[in-house]
This record gives sequence, structure tokens and C-alpha cells, in this order.
Amino acid sequence: MSVNFHNIEAMKTKIIRIGNSQGVRIPKPLIEESGITGEIEMILRDNEIVLRSAETTRKDWEASFEKMAEQGDDALLDQEEIEKPSGWDEAEWTW
Repeated sequence: MSVNFHNIEAMKTKIIRIGNSQGVRIPKPLIEESGITGEIEMILRDNEIVLRSAETTRKDWEASFEKMAEQGDDALLDQEEIEKPSGWDEAEWTW
């Protein structure tokens, strides 16, 4: 039986004792559908605990940056502003 969790807003589970710690069991279909394997990151945000794969955080960024550099797509968009200060910069910071 295949279960689709994409449209589920919330799922209840109980906190269980694991040695001196506490934890939750995550249903297998959620793990499979999320693609989470191995190590995870836990983030406390706005009174919620967010679980996400530690492997996908910034995954392939290095290769993406190299590709950007090869294509010349890594230039500063505001280079002209940096090289030529505006009147505001001169008036505000000149004593």
C-alpha cells in the first residue's frame, strides 16, 4: 500500500524514552519521501523543531560556484556602485 504524505498538514506521534533522552518515531514513508538518510540537522525555530538532512545542506554548492565562475556569472552586480561612491556617501561620511 502506497501512502502519499504531501497533503498532510500535521501528523501526531508520541514522545518516547530512549535511554536518558527522549525521541519520536518517524514513519518509514515519511523518511523515504523526504529523502533523509544518515545524519540530520535539528533546528529550533519559532517553537518548532525542524528536521532536515545534513547531507543536502549546501550540497553541490562548490560545483555550482565553479560553474558560475567558468561562465563568468559570478561578478558583482553592484561593482560600479562600489567603485564610484554616491553623493550621499561623500556627504555622510566626510567630516
